[in-house]
Amino acid sequence: MDELMASAIAQAKQGLSEGGIPIGSVLVRDGTILGRGHNQRVQADDPITHAEIDCLRNAGRIGNYRNTVLYSTLMPCYLCAGAVIQFGIPKVIVGEANTFAGAQTFLQNHGVEIVNLDLSECQQLMETFINQYPDIWYEDIGE
Repeated sequence: MDELMASAIAQAKQGLSEGGIPIGSVLVRDGTILGRGHNQRVQADDPITHAEIDCLRNAGRIGNYRNTVLYSTLMPCYLCAGAVIQFGIPKVIVGEANTFAGAQTFLQNHGVEIVNLDLSECQQLMETFINQYPDIWYEDIGE
């Protein structure tokens, strides 16, 4: 497995160990990680702190996002997809989109390249969490 996606998975596992939803993300330019993040909605009592948003916050001001790649263990939702489009991140690599379809079409319609690695480890993390904590998951996705 790609070491960059492995870093995103490590973030997802960190979030899970903190009592949160196991979704992780890293922002990369030229093979270097600029920021890491994980879903902290539960931990921070903040509905906006999804993994991708946490990652972008942790990356800080980087000037521009040309030539960056956002890795996420799960297909981004519309909130996070909006941030991707707003900042012009050209490519998103996801661990899986089976447990949550997210905003793939929205991203693609705005010119974002999507690569779905369809990783069983990412899917298993989400399936286990959703089965154990359905209320938290459905709150996170607004259902």
